[in-house]
Amino acid sequence: MRKSKKTIAADHLFAAILTLKNKEECYLFFEDLCTPNELSSLSQRYEVAKLVSEGKTYVEIAEATGASTATISRVSRSINEGYDIVFSRL
Repeated sequence: MRKSKKTIAADHLFAAILTLKNKEECYLFFEDLCTPNELSSLSQRYEVAKLVSEGKTYVEIAEATGASTATISRVSRSINEGYDIVFSRL
C-alpha cells in the first residue's frame, strides 16, 4: 500500500476539481492551474496508464503516446486503485 499524500491544500484542490461540471470547465480550470507542459505531461501519463491497463506493450505505448520507456515504466509501477476507479467508470 502506498503512503497517503493527504494535505489540506490537496483537499482544497480536489474539492475545487469536484465542482467542475463538464469538459469545458475542466479545460478552463486546468489551463489556469497548469502550465502547458504540466498539462501535457499529466495527459500523457493518463494515456500511458490507460494503454498499460489494456495490456499494450511498451513499444506500442511509446509509439502511441511519444512517452519514453522510463516514463512508461514509472506509470506502470504507479497503477493502483486510483486509476482502476476511473477506468471502471469510463
